[in-house]
Amino acid sequence: MKALYSAALMAAAIALPVISVPAPAFSQMMDMSTKEPGEAPGHMMKMGNMDKMGDMMEMCIEQADTMGLTDAQILKMKPLHGEMQKKQARFKADLKIAEIELMEIMEVKDFNLEKAGAAVKKIAEIKTDHHLEMLIVMKGMRSILTDEQFKNMKMMMSMKMGEKKPAKRKMENE
Repeated sequence: MKALYSAALMAAAIALPVISVPAPAFSQMMDMSTKEPGEAPGHMMKMGNMDKMGDMMEMCIEQADTMGLTDAQILKMKPLHGEMQKKQARFKADLKIAEIELMEIMEVKDFNLEKAGAAVKKIAEIKTDHHLEMLIVMKGMRSILTDEQFKNMKMMMSMKMGEKKPAKRKMENE
């Protein structure tokens, strides 16, 4: 039951940014003060849990002995990790191009609202497609792990993120 609750909670945390209403394009473009130098406009919301997926895969490979991974499991993980990295690179490039296209549309004072709206929808579609691709890869990665290895991975990830207690125990104490 707790595993089902954790899975539902994780799915909700991932789905929330995907289905949330995007901020107006103009406010994204104009609000440069909250961005780090060199960060693309409209990129205020990071990938959230999807960025952590690379951390999870990297940690599994680096901590193979600690987690008790077999050589066969590592051999299965490495191609998935490589594919995930390629998809992440393509996503970042596609997203940046779409954001530049939106900025180009909005350069003029009286920009075409229909074109700007289509560009915003394109950005949202790129993000949604990427989230779904990452969920597929995540599912593949998790299918390689045993239940005990998955439990160890979650505990290691929660500790890596600075939590004092593993996520499972933290929920029980609240």
